Amino acid sequence: MSRWEPNARERLVRAAVESFLERGYDAVTVAEITERAGLTKRTFFRHFGDKREVLFAGQDILSGLLADAITAAPASATPIEAISAALAAVETVFDADWREWAAKVQQVVTGQPDLRERELLKRAKLRGAMAAALRERGVADPAASLAAEIGGLAFTTAFARWVEPANSRGFGELAREALAELVKAAGALS
Repeated sequence: MSRWEPNARERLVRAAVESFLERGYDAVTVAEITERAGLTKRTFFRHFGDKREVLFAGQDILSGLLADAITAAPASATPIEAISAALAAVETVFDADWREWAAKVQQVVTGQPDLRERELLKRAKLRGAMAAALRERGVADPAASLAAEIGGLAFTTAFARWVEPANSRGFGELAREALAELVKAAGALS
C-alpha cells in the first residue's frame, strides 16, 4: 500500500458501508474495512475513532451548515424562519446523488441498537447547534430550544421520507413540508 492515497476518508466510508451491508455490522472488522479500501489501519484511525464513527462522518459538517444558515438568515427572520433557512441549506449536501448513499447508511444504522443510540446523539448535537445559533441571534430560551427541537424533528421526519425507496422529492421540499406540519400541529396545541 502506498503511504498516501487521495480520498482516503471517502474510500473508508464506502468500504465500511458496503461491507456492513454485505456481512452485517458486527461481522466486519476495521482490518477488513481497510483492506477493502486499500488503506492501512493507521489511516483508518487517523480519520475515525472506531468503525461506528464511519457511519456518522458528516455530523460536524452538518451541524456547522445548520448553524451557519441560521446565523446568515435575515435579522428580521423569526426563529422558525431561521430554522427553515437551515433546513433548506442541508439540501446543498443532501442532493439526489447523496440520497441513495444515505439510504444505505440508514439501513445499516436501523439494524443495530448501538448505532440507533449513536444516531440519537447525533440528532441531539444537531438540535444543540441550531439552538446555540438561535441564541447567538438573540433568541432567548425557551423559544430557542423549542424552535431547535421543532427543527430537529422536521429534519428527522424529512430525512426518513427522503430515503424511502419510492421518494422522488428533494430533501429541501420534504423539510419545508415537515416543518410546516409541525408548526401547524404546535399551533393547534394552544
